[in-house]
Amino acid sequence: MSVLSRRLRPLVAVGVGLALAVLHVSPVAAADTDVNFACQARPPIVSPQTFDLAAGVDAVAPASVAAGASFTVELAPTPLTVPSSVNGYTVRQIKDLQLSVPVPANATLTGQQVSGGSGLGSAPPTVHVANGRVVVTVPGPIDGGNTFTPPMLTLTMTAGAAGTTVETMVAGSSYGDPGLTFTARVPILFFVADVPTSCYPSPSPVLSSTAVL
Repeated sequence: MSVLSRRLRPLVAVGVGLALAVLHVSPVAAADTDVNFACQARPPIVSPQTFDLAAGVDAVAPASVAAGASFTVELAPTPLTVPSSVNGYTVRQIKDLQLSVPVPANATLTGQQVSGGSGLGSAPPTVHVANGRVVVTVPGPIDGGNTFTPPMLTLTMTAGAAGTTVETMVAGSSYGDPGLTFTARVPILFFVADVPTSCYPSPSPVLSSTAVL
């Protein structure tokens, strides 16, 4: 290892600690359902760092629906605040947030859209379906010190067979199979470190449940 690398390692470790503090965004309001994420940040030079992240989702869905009928489910994440500084170090921003929801079983997904949200940066959020998941993307950037509200996700579905249940959840089961990803930008001396982060719900609660009659 070079002398420069040895000298940079503790400085990068400070930046990593700052990045983790950035990722510990705090809920601003109570939610219908708390979602606790297990997260892993992968900074440069030093080894991956693990931590927990608390979030919340408000869900609106019918309690029951007739088989073959069309219905909608609304999933609205609660507001979060990014710290502007931690231990005297400036937080620059977080960016490229992606939150995934599995396409619910026992129903056919016919449409998805995002709406609302605030403080999301210069680029608008988008939504697409890939590999059996509905993926909401918030490009950002979202500056340190800002409070932001992720957009609401609306799913339009056709109910399947009677006697089944349509449930929504956050995707993800491990760091390698995340349901939430984003990047923290952390200034460290003469460069800015991009710290990619992967999270999964642990445990994964049911956000909404609709019985098919």
